[in-house]
Amino acid sequence: MMFWYDHDISGWGWFAMSASMILFWALIIIVAVLFFRALARPQEHTHVPAAPTPEQVLAVRLARGEIDEDDYRRRLGALRQGGPDPQP
Repeated sequence: MMFWYDHDISGWGWFAMSASMILFWALIIIVAVLFFRALARPQEHTHVPAAPTPEQVLAVRLARGEIDEDDYRRRLGALRQGGPDPQP
């Protein structure tokens, strides 16, 4: 009979057990909600942007001032005709 009353849980023990159980279930619910939100989120596009076309490269070079308008028109005409550029 001596062991029946020595290992009784006091009021603080019940409180600690109850609080830890509430925290445990709160953690499980939070993890589940975050997991389902991550699954429901639309996927981000990870594709690599396309390389600029030769016409776009020429337009950028003209805008930067690397080539003048006459050179731009000559090179653009050569690109559209499919012929080689006489001056690199």
